Amino acid sequence: MTAVANPPEEMAKEIGRDRRRKEDQRLITGRTRWTDNLSIPGTLHLAMVRSPVAHATITSIDTTEAAASTNVVAVLTSEDLGESQGVCINAWPITPDQVTPAHLPIANGRVAFAGEIVAVVVARTAAEARDAAELVDVDYEQLPAVLGIKEALKDEVLAHPDLGTNKSALWVFDSEAAGTGGNADDAIAKARTDGIVIEREFRQQRLIPAFMEPRSVVVDPTGEQITVWSATQIPHILRFALAATTGVPESKIRVIAPDVGGGFGGKLQQTPEEMIAFAVARRLSRPVKYTETRSESLVSAHHGRDQWQKLTLSAEKDGTVTGLKVELEADLGAYVAIVGGGVPVLGAFMFNAIYKFPAYHFSCQTVLTNTTWTDAYRGAGRPEATFGIERMMDELAAEMGVDPFVVREKNWIKHEEFPFTTVAGLEYDSGNYEIATAKAKEIFGYDELRAEQKRRRDSGDPVQLGLGVSTFTEMCGLAPSRVLGSLDYGAGGWEHASVRMLATGKVEVITGASAHGQGHETAFSQIVADRLGIPFDDIEVLHGDTQIASKGLDTYGSRSLVVGGEALVRAADKVIEKALPFAAHLLEASVDDVKFHEGRFQVVGTDAGMALTEVATATFTAHNLPDGAEPSIDADATFDPVNFNYPHGTHLCAMEVDTETGAVKMRKYTCVDDIGNIINPLIVSGQVHGGLVQGIAQALWEEAVYDDQGTLVSGSFVDYLLPTAADTISFDVDHTTTPATTNSLGTKGVGEAGTIASTPAVVNAVVDAIRHLGVKDVQMPCTPERVWNAINHGGAGGATEAAAMPHFEPDAEPGTSSTEGAGA
Repeated sequence: MTAVANPPEEMAKEIGRDRRRKEDQRLITGRTRWTDNLSIPGTLHLAMVRSPVAHATITSIDTTEAAASTNVVAVLTSEDLGESQGVCINAWPITPDQVTPAHLPIANGRVAFAGEIVAVVVARTAAEARDAAELVDVDYEQLPAVLGIKEALKDEVLAHPDLGTNKSALWVFDSEAAGTGGNADDAIAKARTDGIVIEREFRQQRLIPAFMEPRSVVVDPTGEQITVWSATQIPHILRFALAATTGVPESKIRVIAPDVGGGFGGKLQQTPEEMIAFAVARRLSRPVKYTETRSESLVSAHHGRDQWQKLTLSAEKDGTVTGLKVELEADLGAYVAIVGGGVPVLGAFMFNAIYKFPAYHFSCQTVLTNTTWTDAYRGAGRPEATFGIERMMDELAAEMGVDPFVVREKNWIKHEEFPFTTVAGLEYDSGNYEIATAKAKEIFGYDELRAEQKRRRDSGDPVQLGLGVSTFTEMCGLAPSRVLGSLDYGAGGWEHASVRMLATGKVEVITGASAHGQGHETAFSQIVADRLGIPFDDIEVLHGDTQIASKGLDTYGSRSLVVGGEALVRAADKVIEKALPFAAHLLEASVDDVKFHEGRFQVVGTDAGMALTEVATATFTAHNLPDGAEPSIDADATFDPVNFNYPHGTHLCAMEVDTETGAVKMRKYTCVDDIGNIINPLIVSGQVHGGLVQGIAQALWEEAVYDDQGTLVSGSFVDYLLPTAADTISFDVDHTTTPATTNSLGTKGVGEAGTIASTPAVVNAVVDAIRHLGVKDVQMPCTPERVWNAINHGGAGGATEAAAMPHFEPDAEPGTSSTEGAGA
């Protein structure tokens, strides 16, 4: 068989094109299948009975009345389910001696936070299950509860009395010991004599991921396999955890993450509810479903952030930084979650940020409290670190009386210095902070706004203007397996992909990454379309089902494109490599004379050629293949990077602050991010805009607050303030490009960039507006009351406010700040 055809006109490139997302048509027209939409004949419904108290011994559970209720099938406790319920795992013990309380899906004998599950009701409808759950009579003998980090460190009241301490783990990095820099204490001591030392303590308040779709799980045990549908970010990891902790063979478990309505790290978890549904389905041999209410989600799905940060920065008199010491205290909540203590450890590598610190010391003490457990939330350790260092660079500039850009430009890594090994031991492969900053300042109108700020100051305007700066980088593409292994992380960081060439000329792409709103189906189709020369609409992306995508490590840490996308590229290249000898045989030419371009194999110097899709059809029929050839050009690839991925950018914020009322208003926000080569600018803009709003929300609105009894008083959207479109402004979003060298696409992560950079930009702007009034810090969220108190109490920020408002840490000394050294 010989194919002779004129080559097609040059194909339009997909990479770099604004493509509307393939996924959106079914999502916005209601044709999608959320987990809660699934309906299996004979399904029973679950309702969880939760503890209303933060810490107590369970003295009795009376299920009699509930069990007798209409259409109730069973009421089960931890004792009833026993070992079949498994345990909730911690996959990242950050030290060998980490104190890790056992975490049963249903509490047995004692509850450790308000919202912990003590029993499960099984009924024919969800309403009947919820009604019966109200009838379960649980007697509690209340125990003292420890509710804040500072209190927990005293070890006077214990979250888990059997453990003897609230201190879970102390993780330390020291640049001198690691051989990556000098001694931070020595640098600070020297600066106290002949330099500048800045010391501040910042609060990272507790946040709630608040994803749009509540968590939901359906388990069907009636087939050869137990099938689990879950609104999860991690179907592959969930499958492993179910098998590892229940004894059910992994081959007998299928996990499907259908369309998932957001996650932000909040669905990166092996949840108690998933484990309970799995155990109940097995026990009753019936399909079961559980979907949480919004109030359940807020009180029991894991929370994020929740740190105290004490930072000490030393510098020479001209502003050249000489040392950085970070002392972190992080609240894990009642249990050590799947990543748990690893979240602040990720931040350890980012406090030095884009700056050339010669000495660095980091320590993190994690603690247990009687509050909802914490884990990854968009950015996971990197936003906390970026906030700390960017606030400190502003404080250094203020101490010196110079513009915030002066100290940043003096200390950042120059573009010609890449690749650059940082004091934390990471190698930044590429970047250009200078051009990103120049572009951001121009779009923002930085000089003009500084001039306006001066006019307002000079005139005594009650509404003052502040400008905030955040020049950030992040480590993302959470991946290098060897690095993760060196940190005692319990899994690898590779990703797997397959490309299947169908006989009809269409293509199936299978990825181990699992989407929950990012646009994987669109971006991955664009990548494969360009690589194989196949029309965009002829490519189907399959994901989120461990039966179809049997290998994968799922989606978190901005890894889908830079790790999963590269796996796809490699699989597509293998398809071409496998198809080449088939095409040469069909074209009756030497392999060396056949070249692939734009979806076609062409005999060099002739008009003879054939499309890759024609080779796929010929491979399917297998009528005329080389002797001994296997009739398949499908290919798999697994990619494990050798390094992280380092996007960066410059974010600028202008805030107006009414000094008479404390009210704040965003005037302008500009960001210029360098995320390497861009696959789909439209998707990128959506990711950046969403990330910005989440980071701004931490700065201005969001905070999970407990009362002194351990009750979450921000347990609904009445009290937990999520912004709407009406609360935000239009952002100026732009990009510069320095391609990554860690993947062939030259791409960098973008999913967390906006969240990481925006929070310090906003807070720096608020503080800048009122610094001339003696304010050095305002504790987040920067509510009008907190801003007003900072202005009217000598710049003490949150310290005065802590006594005036409900606060998560009533026993602490928030917002402390001091400046020492020759420049003080």
